[in-house]
Amino acid sequence: MMIAFTRATGQRNGARHVWIGYSRWSGNPATGRHDRGTGSALSGGLAGALATGYAVLEAGGTSLDAVTAAVVALEDNPLFNAGHGAVFTLDGRNELDASIMEGRTLAAGAVCGVTRIKNPVLLAREVMEHSDFVLLSGTGAEEFAATRGYEFVPQSYFYTDARWRQLERIRAGDTGLSALTIAHVGTVGAVALDQHGDLAAATSTGGMTGKRYRRIGDSPIIGAGTYADNRCCAVSATGHGEVFIRAAVAHDIGARMRYGHSDLAAAVREVVLEVLPAMHGEGGVIAIDARGEIVMEFNAEGMFRASRRAGGEAEVHIYRAAP
Repeated sequence: MMIAFTRATGQRNGARHVWIGYSRWSGNPATGRHDRGTGSALSGGLAGALATGYAVLEAGGTSLDAVTAAVVALEDNPLFNAGHGAVFTLDGRNELDASIMEGRTLAAGAVCGVTRIKNPVLLAREVMEHSDFVLLSGTGAEEFAATRGYEFVPQSYFYTDARWRQLERIRAGDTGLSALTIAHVGTVGAVALDQHGDLAAATSTGGMTGKRYRRIGDSPIIGAGTYADNRCCAVSATGHGEVFIRAAVAHDIGARMRYGHSDLAAAVREVVLEVLPAMHGEGGVIAIDARGEIVMEFNAEGMFRASRRAGGEAEVHIYRAAP
């Protein structure tokens, strides 16, 4: 689930809007790969996270606080692949990754491969604000968490029947499913622009179902899965992490704006619809620029996402709008 929201009242056009998108790719609506009950529940989760993030900005909070709150809401929802409800590795563990960045100072923090942290995005922010580092991994990240007074949760906290069944299908050699099946990856993320003109981005994930060898994807990698720079944009990305790392997707979008003088929409389309497919990479991004323009683009069949603009109602979308 990817989330973007902006409340840039006063100094810009007076608009206040919130966008949310969940990165769980959807099948063809004609095939019915998402049943109505599951779709409704996911939509409800989107709406709840949308309201949480929007309320922070509406109360005058910062973009950093808004993306943190929204991602925490998604990590706490067992329907999404982050925090409670994260997918399982091949050996039946949950290994969690998260990152966060703010665009005013380019401060960033990230954790990867943590197994006992309820809300990895909070620990990523702790790394950003209370350490000299950007990325901490595994037991080292948890050792740092202990110094900051974190309480650990047991592995059982992350368990859900649905995620375990997905792992069992992988283990059984289900030919219709693989560790790279995008419907079972599902990163969550958020980007925001606040009333002070500051951008922020955050991303969190449980990774791939059935992953091995302590594999790490793009979500905790600054410049690949997450990036924010007030000079251009904030980006949270989702998809096949190895390709997103190689393409430095989140940073590349900002670089095309800063150095190639592209606008946000053009930069996002070039990366998601041209660069990624050429590298056999499936996925998408959500991005906001310093003017409050929001772009959500993906090269799969659909992506759960929601939005709300000032004076309007919340909207939830899965597939592309009809032409």
